[in-house]
Amino acid sequence: MRRAAATAQRATTADWIRAARPATLGLAFAPVALGAGAADYLFDILDLPFLEPKPVTLTILAVLLAFALQIGVNFANDYSDGIRGTDARRVGPARLVGSGAAAPKTVLRVALVFFGAAAIIGVAITVITGLWWLLAVGAAAIVAAWFYTGGKRPYGYFALGELVVFVFFGLVATTGTAFIITGEIWLESILLGIAQGFFAMAVLLINNMRDRATDIDSGKRTLSVRIGVVASRVLFASLVLLPYVILLWFAVTFFLAPFVYFTLICAVPTVLIGVMSRSPKDYILALKLTVITSLLFAVSLTAALAN
Repeated sequence: MRRAAATAQRATTADWIRAARPATLGLAFAPVALGAGAADYLFDILDLPFLEPKPVTLTILAVLLAFALQIGVNFANDYSDGIRGTDARRVGPARLVGSGAAAPKTVLRVALVFFGAAAIIGVAITVITGLWWLLAVGAAAIVAAWFYTGGKRPYGYFALGELVVFVFFGLVATTGTAFIITGEIWLESILLGIAQGFFAMAVLLINNMRDRATDIDSGKRTLSVRIGVVASRVLFASLVLLPYVILLWFAVTFFLAPFVYFTLICAVPTVLIGVMSRSPKDYILALKLTVITSLLFAVSLTAALAN
C-alpha cells in the first residue's frame, strides 16, 4: 500500500492531462458536429427553428457525453493494458499505469468517474427527449468502452476494436445526435455516420500499427497484427479517403459541400505519412493528422449543411 501511494504521487497534473489524451477529443467532437449539421438541415426541411433552447441544450449535452466517454475509455485502456503488462514496452506516449507514474486503482477510479459523468449526461438527454430506450444505448456505449481492453476477454485483443469504434464513434454518435434533436433518422445522417466511422477506424488502426510489434509480443491480436503491415497500410489509406467518396452525395446536393474537398490538403499528407511510417514518431504524427483531418472534414461539412 505504501508503494502504491508513493507511486501515485509521481504523476503530475501534466501527466494526468496527457493520459486523458486531449488530442483524441477532436474525434469525439467531429461526429456530434456532423450530427448537429444534419439536424440543422432536417430542421430547415421540417420548418422548425434549430436555435431553440432544447436543440442547443441537446447538442451541448451530446458533446459533453462524447468527451466523457472518450476520456473515460482512454483512462480505462491505461488501467487495463497497464495491469496486463501490455504497456511494459510501449513505443508510444507513456501511460500512467504502465510507466508506474500512478497506482492502477487511482487510474481506474478516474475512468469510472468519467463513465459516471457520461451516464449522468445520458440520463439528462433521456429525460429531455422522453426516449427512455436511449438508456440502453448509453449503457451499451459504456460497456463497449470498458471491454475494449477490460475484462477477461477484451474485444480489442481480438481485432474487433475498429468495428466497435465505427459503430459508436461513427454511426451512433452522428445519427444519434441528429435523432435526439429531430426525432428523425434520415439517409443523410446515416451517410455522415459512416463517413465519420471510417475516420474513427483510421485513428485506431494507425495507433495499433504503431504498437504492432509490442502487441505481438504481449499477445494482443489487433486488426493490424492479424492482417499484416502491407494490408494495414492499404486499409488505413482507404479509411481516410473513403469519407471523400461519401462526400460526393452531398456535393451534388448542397451548394457549399464541394468546398469540403479542400480538406484533402490535410488528408493526402496524412495518408502518405501513415503509409510510409516506420518509427513511432511518424505513426504519432499520422494519428494526430488523422484526427485533424476528421475534425476539418466534420466542421466544414457541418457548415455546408447549415447554409
